[in-house]
Amino acid sequence: MNPEQVLSALNWRYAVKVFDPARKISPLEWGVLEESLRLTPSSYGLQPWKFIPVENPETRARLRQASWNQSQVTDASHYLVIASKEKITAEDVARFIQSTANARGVPMENLSGYANLISGDLVHGPRSGKIEAWSQRQCYIAMGFSLLAAANLGIDTCAMEGIDPGAYDSILGLSGSGYRTLAGIAFGYRADSDKYANAQKVRYSAEEVFIRGF
Repeated sequence: MNPEQVLSALNWRYAVKVFDPARKISPLEWGVLEESLRLTPSSYGLQPWKFIPVENPETRARLRQASWNQSQVTDASHYLVIASKEKITAEDVARFIQSTANARGVPMENLSGYANLISGDLVHGPRSGKIEAWSQRQCYIAMGFSLLAAANLGIDTCAMEGIDPGAYDSILGLSGSGYRTLAGIAFGYRADSDKYANAQKVRYSAEEVFIRGF
């Protein structure tokens, strides 16, 4: 995409309030959106998340009730829940180091320094007690990646934090899994009746949000 196309997609997107339930995302495009989540960068590369596409209509109806009855949950073509990891363990680090060694064809011992760095920070270090907040920040990077990918495909979205995470955990069987619901994302196509589709985007000017001169 050229620069103009990127900016056009960013200006086109908005948080859709009313989806057209008759319009569905193609399997090919949905596959691209799932890959945009999987390919998201994360601190140390640890990927402290689970992505849960909710396909069952009855489950989506239950999640809607746990989302202040917001229609996006059931009316969008696809609905996905992001869950963040509650804790990073030595086993998590070992699994990631093994995956890295396998993917890059290097001996495990060559990565021991990196493994110790991660463990010293997230398993045994001061940040070990703040993993939930750290993990959530990584998940928001993934959310941003998927919103941008969708906009580039001409697919509408609505990122949703107006939910009851505890109720979501119960409905999705996450309780005791080591992951907690963070947010949802509705994917689909805006309905003609959505009055926000043509509303002026409200953003502060570049002069107000960039601090330059350094």
